[in-house]
Amino acid sequence: MACLAALVFIAWSYLVWMVLEMGMATADMSGMAMEIGFRNWSLTDFVAMFLMWSIMMVGMMVPSASPMILLFARVYRHHDKTGEAFKAISAFTGGYLAVWAGFSLIATLLQLGLESMALLSPMMISANGFFGGALLVIAGVYQMTSFKDACLDQCRSPISYVTSHWRPGVKGAFNMGFRHGAFCVGCCWALMALLFVGGVMNLIWIALLAGFVLLEKIWVHGRLTSRIAGVCLVVAGTAFIFQTL
Repeated sequence: MACLAALVFIAWSYLVWMVLEMGMATADMSGMAMEIGFRNWSLTDFVAMFLMWSIMMVGMMVPSASPMILLFARVYRHHDKTGEAFKAISAFTGGYLAVWAGFSLIATLLQLGLESMALLSPMMISANGFFGGALLVIAGVYQMTSFKDACLDQCRSPISYVTSHWRPGVKGAFNMGFRHGAFCVGCCWALMALLFVGGVMNLIWIALLAGFVLLEKIWVHGRLTSRIAGVCLVVAGTAFIFQTL
């Protein structure tokens, strides 16, 4: 628990630092926030954005994955006969985060494309009402699909997941974490796409999305909450679109 808490604290500290840096850059019109807004990214820009997305996913997703990680740790320690419990728990967590690192790479490429089409502002927020509205509608519709429900079920039932997907050893632990991460991405990718609507570096928006993801996974009425949120997103997105027309 201490390691997970430290990981989340470091990730959020980095995000706060990034936001403060971008605020100062915007004030003098010469810092990173403006540089990132240019259409032609350097390799350094791309790596910086990939790291930002990766660290942001750690800060947003590790809290909601903690029940699964802690349950895996408890079960593994109970059955461990090799003294590799810490390695296995680290491998499980690493497998989970590896999937989100892959998602971060896709998100970075998508951000590059959106900025090249002038659909994102230099502050990484939607610069087109129709685009923002369409993302809201897509995310809302996805919240009500059976695929979303299937992935959410895997995230909401740690005991069921661990018993049905158990693999022994450190390699098996990594595979379990990787598979759980895949279910988690399947559950949350549309919500993460909403960062392009509210602002990729909007701390309040990031915290709200992270809190909602946690609520979906741990609250007894999480599935109902997901569907209600889906309806609200569709309504809001439709309003955005009609306002743009």
